[in-house]
Amino acid sequence: MEHFIVSARKYRPHNFEDVVGQQAITNTLENAIKNNHLAQALLFTGPRGVGKTSCARILAKKINQQDAELSEDEDFAFNIFELDAASNNSVDDIRSLTDQVRIPPQTGKYKVYIIDEVHMLSQAAFNAFLKTLEEPPAHAIFILATTEKHKIIPTILSRCQIFDFKRIGVLDAKNYLKVICEKENITAEDDALHIIAQKADGAMRDALSIFDRVVSFSGKNLTREAVTENLNVLDYETYFNMTDLLLNNKIPDVLNAFNTVLGKGFEGHHFINGLASHFRDLLVAKDKATLELLEVGDAAKKKYLEQASKASIPFLMQAINKANDCDLNYRASKNQRLLVELSLMQIASITFDGEKKKSANYIIPATFFQALSPVAKQIIKPVQIQKKAPIKNTPVLEKPKLAKPILKFAEKRRSTLSLKSLQQKKETKKVVLEENYDNHPKTVFTEKELLKFWKEYHQKMIKKGENNMATALGVSTPRLGNNFTVLLNLPSTLIEDHFNEGKHKFLTFLRESLNNYAVSVSIKIDETIEVKKAYGNTGKYKLLVKKNPLLEKLCQTFELEL
Repeated sequence: MEHFIVSARKYRPHNFEDVVGQQAITNTLENAIKNNHLAQALLFTGPRGVGKTSCARILAKKINQQDAELSEDEDFAFNIFELDAASNNSVDDIRSLTDQVRIPPQTGKYKVYIIDEVHMLSQAAFNAFLKTLEEPPAHAIFILATTEKHKIIPTILSRCQIFDFKRIGVLDAKNYLKVICEKENITAEDDALHIIAQKADGAMRDALSIFDRVVSFSGKNLTREAVTENLNVLDYETYFNMTDLLLNNKIPDVLNAFNTVLGKGFEGHHFINGLASHFRDLLVAKDKATLELLEVGDAAKKKYLEQASKASIPFLMQAINKANDCDLNYRASKNQRLLVELSLMQIASITFDGEKKKSANYIIPATFFQALSPVAKQIIKPVQIQKKAPIKNTPVLEKPKLAKPILKFAEKRRSTLSLKSLQQKKETKKVVLEENYDNHPKTVFTEKELLKFWKEYHQKMIKKGENNMATALGVSTPRLGNNFTVLLNLPSTLIEDHFNEGKHKFLTFLRESLNNYAVSVSIKIDETIEVKKAYGNTGKYKLLVKKNPLLEKLCQTFELEL
């Protein structure tokens, strides 16, 4: 069996052109060699796996190739000395190094010393190295590499020319993985390579290690599904589907989808962080000028653009705030799953077009998602069948007595989304919409008697705190029309809706009080009517002062405040 070489070693850069994502540094080093302007002490610093040691080795080789009359294949291995400061961090190791520095190279012009993980040197070793680093022999060049520059003493830093290596971008890493796929005859989806590049978190070495692992799992064909399964990462499709459910206020489906995520072994903290990032990406996708900030493939960009058009900016801002609050409180919460579920329910309720929400943490009530009972479904079904054209020789089904009112209620339930209507339905379900009172008494009454019971019910509504109905009853004086019809003028359709909410109870009261079950109310909208209603303490105070001006003087005398 052929010996396997990991991709991180097999595809390690041998030239500056092969280094991924560090073009500014490689160009600087090449120009410094060409113009003979290279410092004798260099410090390469940056995250892991971004090419520090690789660039140091390439530089060490290029320095001697510049003036040598040998072929470019010569690697000058005898002129390059690598020291691992993690395991050689004592004063004696540095003294041994300084003794070697004095000896000039036998081939080539320079001896290059690469000290990796230089921050691991002890304080005494740093001090022993200072003089040699400041005034090295003309044939010696030091290249220091570290991931933690802040641990190096300032006196060392001041003697070095510092190169800060940056994290490798997702697109750069993905493009390099494409090149490797071509060399290895591997077919890979663009999104699959993108996920690997994202998972690497800016380190090319990590990207190559993940690539080897996924190839071992999937073989010569890398798909997005296989990569997400092997790496156990949350695919962006999960967040797209979740956002669609949140925008459509489907709280039960949202909770089921979150349960599926937990079932795959992901933490709620990881999920809510990813969801916040997804909302951020949707905000970025709102403007084509910022679209390039999305480090995703072309197919994913189209999906972001499509979903961004559905999600409004106010929704995204509120959703991000709620997701961030959940993130901050997650560690301290004793019931972390409940915390995430409540946050998801609040986000799903942001765009709900119901009655006025009472707080920022509003959640759609569970009654909104309850389906019709099985009894109602059985009654509605035959009524719907009768609406179709009858087939010949087929008897028409007899209508059940309660089919019509329940059908009306069911149709009304499907057509509305407001919480106000849900409250109306609770009362509507208890009664038949159109009752027949042909056999009930119809005692004649006067307008004076009507006004007496009208005012009595008005006072009753005030005492019970049902202000909407009280306002509708007190806004104008009713008149008695023909056939026991009460004529009522109201200033707006809103107040008419308030009246209709309690209309059934009010008519029952009137009919029983007047002993006349033919009483009905006819409403006419008259916008010239002024609604006189006290709102809060200030409004009530002004009404009282208007009735009795001495009240204002009393408040001023005793310096009373509302």
